[in-house]
Amino acid sequence: MKKLTGTGVALVTPFQGDGSIDFTSLKKLLIHTAKSVDYFVVMGTTGESATLSKKEKKEVIQFVINNNPKKLPIVYGLGGNNTASVLDEIRDTNFKGITAVLSVSPYYNKPSQEGIIQHFKKIADASPIPIILYNVPGRTASNLTAATTLKLAQHKNIIGIKEASGNLEQCMKIAKNKPNGFLLISGDDLLALPIFSIGGVGVISVLANALPALFKNISESVKKGNYLKASSEAFKLLEVNGMMYEEGNPTGVKYLLSRIGICKPHVRLPLAEPSAGLKKRIEQAYFKMKKG
Repeated sequence: MKKLTGTGVALVTPFQGDGSIDFTSLKKLLIHTAKSVDYFVVMGTTGESATLSKKEKKEVIQFVINNNPKKLPIVYGLGGNNTASVLDEIRDTNFKGITAVLSVSPYYNKPSQEGIIQHFKKIADASPIPIILYNVPGRTASNLTAATTLKLAQHKNIIGIKEASGNLEQCMKIAKNKPNGFLLISGDDLLALPIFSIGGVGVISVLANALPALFKNISESVKKGNYLKASSEAFKLLEVNGMMYEEGNPTGVKYLLSRIGICKPHVRLPLAEPSAGLKKRIEQAYFKMKKG
């Protein structure tokens, strides 16, 4: 799975003003990001998957497969908090053209670690393509511990984890003890470089929608062992990154994309477009970054 290293962009789903999917803008986004990223992640949190119907999800993934400018690998978000429902969705999905599944740890239910293990084993057993675990305690209300990750890493069809716990000690334990070839991927843009430094293989990024070249610069600098250059690039994210999430993801990055002419800032309820104050600060931070 070396092709799932470097930068994966967690694609937004562009919408028209009436809430329908804007496929013209999605094509522009694919062209914009394909120049610099290593793979696409479709129907993650950033794609507002929680508000898309099953039909819409199928339309989006098929569109990305059919309009993939550089034939990049595609990772598809497929998970949930009802194991039986996830298994049904796996059976109902055509995986042709999809490299791997990104499956979020069950949210809301707050299962035990044993429940999480059994959930993912069922999914990995059922999936015809490899699984990447997704740990994001800020959304799921439960943490996938290092011990649990390492136990699941023994499954032949579980190939990595997108780690968005923000806990570097936990990431270090995974990096130290993981099997060879198991992918440790940052789920936090700001922690991409620190996770690279402990043996991670890349990042699944929100801001790469708008700033794909910056993440390419970080990744290539790391490959060359030039951490000074990588740090210089990563520091550019400091001011703008937090604003992406202040009023919900992908509210911030969609507004930024609208300012660079890729898509409109429309999101689906319960998300709302950014407040006037946040819009102004995002613009100021972005243009300041571009200048300096």
